[in-house]
Amino acid sequence: MDGHLAGISQEDRRLLQGTAQFALAGKRVVVTGASRGIGRALAIGLAACGADVALVGRDRQALAEVQEVIARFSDGRVESYACDLRNVNSIGAMAEAVLADGAVDVLINNAGVNIRESAFDVTPESWQTIIDTDLRGAFFTAQAFGKHMVERRIGSIVNISSVGGHVALRTGVVYAAAKAGLQQMTKVLAMEWGKYQVRVNAVGPWYFRTPLTAKLLDQPEYLADILARTPLGRVGELHELVGPIVFFASDASTYVTGQTLFVDGGMTIFGF
Repeated sequence: MDGHLAGISQEDRRLLQGTAQFALAGKRVVVTGASRGIGRALAIGLAACGADVALVGRDRQALAEVQEVIARFSDGRVESYACDLRNVNSIGAMAEAVLADGAVDVLINNAGVNIRESAFDVTPESWQTIIDTDLRGAFFTAQAFGKHMVERRIGSIVNISSVGGHVALRTGVVYAAAKAGLQQMTKVLAMEWGKYQVRVNAVGPWYFRTPLTAKLLDQPEYLADILARTPLGRVGELHELVGPIVFFASDASTYVTGQTLFVDGGMTIFGF
């Protein structure tokens, strides 16, 4: 092969790398909220693409199940770390334990929670629960691993937001505020840490079938309303989130930072 590349510039050689840019072999990825739903799917998908995966969540038993699934098909490293992202001390202890086991190249800030209620029904307790997990927890997790990445002068952080942080939906005002804050946080961290070659991006899903959304999507009228807002005419399949995450986690996106990619079947075209 190399003999045929004589006279080809270094820049053109990079173009010939093709799909090798998307390889995750040798990269260690932390996935929060990895015990179920989107986080579980992303952890399995990233491991299938060759990444070593550190699973983070509150449910030790569920994390162990995901770890077992990954171990069945992957020769890469997979470890589990218990953490309550509502507690900053727990985040610090988790990050310390993860980093004691090796360097981290990518953080997938996925953990999130929602309490669906009208604005008049929001209590200080429900407000705090959502904000502490979806925004405060995401920030301090990014801070903990961001320091490590800045020191290494390389890294990628991907925050899992939502179309609900961009357009008004029936997901609830607190969830919307948290996800909108997460998208703005993504931009500011990208600006601050870009000079250290640490990239910060976000992915904003629309409806995907998970244990948290199944009851809603099983209601015919609710599902019909969702599909009417979606140009592709269907809800997303969890495997369809893996590709965008691999893009941000891999060397294929080394000149992309501060962006939110909506994986939404075209829903945000309309700007509801």
